[in-house]
Amino acid sequence: MSNLIDFKAILVIALIFLPLERLLPLHAEQSPTRRHWLNDVVYLVFNGILIKTGLLVVIGVAMLAAHRLVPDSLTAAIQSQPVWLQAIEVLLIADTGFYLAHRTFHAVPFLWRFHSIHHSIEEMDWLAAHRVHPVDQILTKSASFLPVFALGFSSSAILIFTLVYQWQSLLIHSNTRIRFGPLKWLLASPQFHHWHHANQREAYDKNFAGQLPFLDMLGGTLFMPDRMPEKYGVDDPVPHLYHQQLAYPFVANAAALAPRELASETPRER
Repeated sequence: MSNLIDFKAILVIALIFLPLERLLPLHAEQSPTRRHWLNDVVYLVFNGILIKTGLLVVIGVAMLAAHRLVPDSLTAAIQSQPVWLQAIEVLLIADTGFYLAHRTFHAVPFLWRFHSIHHSIEEMDWLAAHRVHPVDQILTKSASFLPVFALGFSSSAILIFTLVYQWQSLLIHSNTRIRFGPLKWLLASPQFHHWHHANQREAYDKNFAGQLPFLDMLGGTLFMPDRMPEKYGVDDPVPHLYHQQLAYPFVANAAALAPRELASETPRER
């Protein structure tokens, strides 16, 4: 039954984003069946199993220790708040965790091997948002969700954040020219996140937040000019098939995967 529900969700998402990308395209020449789209379908269908399993293990083990560290009085105070306020707090805490983890994946060469899979996207769309190595996703999501679970936020508040995060993640990767106007400084938009994926020197290691651009403003990593990127992807030798990409971080040449700021003599290697 859970698999059936997942496939229904996939169908709903496709029925929303496929027409949206045709009606308001950023790159009108880009086809829904662009290069490597079948590989990203594999990620969409199968990657969730590995990620959910890993999250259950990592967060489950961490929570055993966290419950001993968080006072019951703090948990009670958090749970006494209205759900809407808890949801805002969850967003702030979770996206701060995401920002820090995401920035670390760019800065540490071994972790970049996993994250480079996601940055190998050369044509942005809603489907490509799913191309994320399970290790990358498990650790990054753990950094987001562990603090809010440990502090005892209500399941309703966490669910609200999860739904907003999932839909916004698809939107910011999508091949759409949707602009947020003044809200672009408050909420992550396609304009904000497309620059994070840009294979252009000026945009390297920018825009790490998942939902709140002001975190990048505070961290000195915000880059959001009015124009859109000309090129996406990485120069790392990332293979094109799902099973090869799963293995790639463990067999890749470490010298070819240094973070960009540590590899100034090589083209777009991070």
